[in-house]
Amino acid sequence: MKAVVMAGGEGTRLRPMTSSMPKPLLPVANRPIMEHVLRLLKRHGLSDTVVTVQFLASLVKNYFGDGEELGMHLTYAHEETPLGTAGSVKNAEDALKDDSFLVISGDALTDFNLSELIDFHRSKNALVTVCLTRVPNPLEFGITITDEEGRVERFLEKPTWGQVFSDTVNTGIYVMEPEVFDYVAAGESVDWSSDVFPQLLKEGKRVYGYVAEGYWEDVGTHESYGKAQADVLEGKVDVELDGFEISPGVWVAEGAEVDPEAVLRGPLYIGDYAKVEAGVEIREHTVLGSNVVVKRGAFLHRAVVHDNVYVGPQSNLRGCVVGKNTDVMRAARIEDGAVIGDECLVGEESIIGANVRVYPFKTIEAGAVVNTSVIWESRGQEHLFGVRGVSGILNVEITPELAVRLAGAYATTLKKGATVTIARDHSRGARALKRAMISALQTSAIDVRDLENVPMPVARQHTARGSAGGIFLRTTPGVPDSLDILFFDERGADLSQAGQRKLDRVYARQEFRRAFPGEIGDLTFPSSVFDSYAGNLLRTVDTTGVREAGLKVVVDTAHGSAGLVLPSILGRLGVEALTVSSGLDEARPTEDAETRRAGLARLGELVASSRAAFGVRFDPVGERVAFVDELGRVIDDDRALLVLLDLVAAERRSGQVALPVTTTRIAEQVAAYHGTQVIWTTTTPDDLAKAASAEGTVFGGDGRGGFVVPEFSGVLDGAAAFVRLVGLVARTQLTLSQIDARIPQAHIRRRDIATPWAAKGMVMRSVVEAAGSRRLDTTDGVRVVEADGRWTLVLPDPAEAVTHLWAEGPDDEATEALLDEWAAVVDGAGR
Repeated sequence: MKAVVMAGGEGTRLRPMTSSMPKPLLPVANRPIMEHVLRLLKRHGLSDTVVTVQFLASLVKNYFGDGEELGMHLTYAHEETPLGTAGSVKNAEDALKDDSFLVISGDALTDFNLSELIDFHRSKNALVTVCLTRVPNPLEFGITITDEEGRVERFLEKPTWGQVFSDTVNTGIYVMEPEVFDYVAAGESVDWSSDVFPQLLKEGKRVYGYVAEGYWEDVGTHESYGKAQADVLEGKVDVELDGFEISPGVWVAEGAEVDPEAVLRGPLYIGDYAKVEAGVEIREHTVLGSNVVVKRGAFLHRAVVHDNVYVGPQSNLRGCVVGKNTDVMRAARIEDGAVIGDECLVGEESIIGANVRVYPFKTIEAGAVVNTSVIWESRGQEHLFGVRGVSGILNVEITPELAVRLAGAYATTLKKGATVTIARDHSRGARALKRAMISALQTSAIDVRDLENVPMPVARQHTARGSAGGIFLRTTPGVPDSLDILFFDERGADLSQAGQRKLDRVYARQEFRRAFPGEIGDLTFPSSVFDSYAGNLLRTVDTTGVREAGLKVVVDTAHGSAGLVLPSILGRLGVEALTVSSGLDEARPTEDAETRRAGLARLGELVASSRAAFGVRFDPVGERVAFVDELGRVIDDDRALLVLLDLVAAERRSGQVALPVTTTRIAEQVAAYHGTQVIWTTTTPDDLAKAASAEGTVFGGDGRGGFVVPEFSGVLDGAAAFVRLVGLVARTQLTLSQIDARIPQAHIRRRDIATPWAAKGMVMRSVVEAAGSRRLDTTDGVRVVEADGRWTLVLPDPAEAVTHLWAEGPDDEATEALLDEWAAVVDGAGR
């Protein structure tokens, strides 16, 4: 006997889950409903099966193929237009006309004994046998009345309560003889219950009903979909589960990684190659699909999560469904009954209210509160770029596909045949995505210089030697799961905001240039990159007096790429150097704040015990540095800026220094004392680079460990700052603690206030209005200057729903009071 599986319905009541996926492919316990049905058929000897398809038919065909993986033989009958339950089976008549056949729905979960149903049909010599079951609420089903022998007396499709005369309903499972096709018109929409069966009863044909024992659930609504998941986990239905029951009710599939410190309260199911981190709590009736990642601190209860979903830290999912390839970011909350479609992005700290439907390919912005369904709106992110390039979680937001499109867009902004320099840090993620970007650049008619793993300043300098631009991939500082893709201009500086907007537009249009075969770009690997960089640095930066001073320094490269170039520098610089943490560590491509503090404390101990002149610690990509004085005390980044400024200004006695507006105004006092002038810039790296490259500029810095040595390059460079400091200390013969002691103490504080995107303009207008007659500086944001010199800077963040505040006063108490005053203005306007 053959079987017919009806798999052509659209499943409109299950949208948005069925917006981009046919209903039979919806997973129940991480296996499509239809696969459960096919496995049931096989258990009862029905391996030769015809599948009727119509809506998204190719997805069904591609998933199941010819059925070989299931040990079955599948063929397909395709409907061009919906033909109804009987018409779809009539469409497969050629494969069914020789023998009895069984009809079953591909989207109902059951474990009925089909062999007993078939035996009953044959014993009654029936034309049609209808499989029946008893349900508590028959309103959504077809009611059937049978006599004592099981012969059907009456059908009623989807009755009202006033019409209910039985709790025995039609399950949509039938055993039929080929003669039934005589009652179905070809090519027309015909239903069994409303069209064919009434005619058979009218003619007195042998139509029987068999009341089956067992489980049956028509998965037609969101509620029944959730119930089916729970029933499988509770063992109420006899289906096969892949994986191992590691504790009562806790099923874990092959390749899944579950941290021992995760809390699992079954029954629940964790799919193959899923990853659950420590601190996660997963409660009953939760199903995780394949390759799902659940980060530390997340909470899931009665949540059904489809394949390839990222669940961010501290997120909270309750009684919801999350479609495949969706990213749920940090601290997001999805409430009971909510359904998120495929390939959505749920932003940080956003809230999806109860019973909300978010259709596929939508973006919910960070901090948004969504109480109505998102169907047509895109809610897309306005800009691709953040504060430093394009950033996001590796293989969640920053994927190989995005890297290829991004490189293609960048190439499209350049002329054919131009050269791009590309480099990376020592992480595996950066290495993999760099290769993807190289391919996209070459196929867009761009020649590529691959520097491989080098410090970022080396990549910048090499970019400035004849390249039209550059790309650097690195692990996001302090966030090991994330990756930054930074773009450089022809000077090696960060791409300007105008350049970023241009790249943004090309990326959004998806209009990427493609090269003809003869135009494919070349790929080269420049040699002697480190020696060339070190030689230029030592020729350019003043190191007179270093050898004579006999300095001893301690250098910590934090297991980063700075350790690759420093041997070429230290050997020729003429200092005695103790180098620590010099080996590259792919497992630690970045460091968090605690690791950095511990590293600086250890550096301080080494400096003090070895009686070194000072210690320096590089960040993992060699862009920024932190300093420890000769006493082993860590010099804070904002303080280190003033120390280097004092040394440079004292030696030069003229010129100008470039500093961002967030810097303490003590810097003006230090510069003026030595006859130099401060040029204030915005907080963007490209603006600082432009000011530092201007004629007459002798120094630049951002107050966060980043320093510019203008005579060498116009960009942040940790190695150049180190070499310059060595020369300055050697010639002044002053210690860092002595220099620090002669600089006045600054009292500057910062605070961040959450501000909805729509309110940012109103916030800035309110700040200007509240300032009244006080002096305003609009170099970047709005800086309000009080009559006594105190000031507050209000600056909206370009990438997040946040407003930043800086304030400086004569002491900490006055500074905090100033911050409180303007925070109230910002907070009030942002509500």
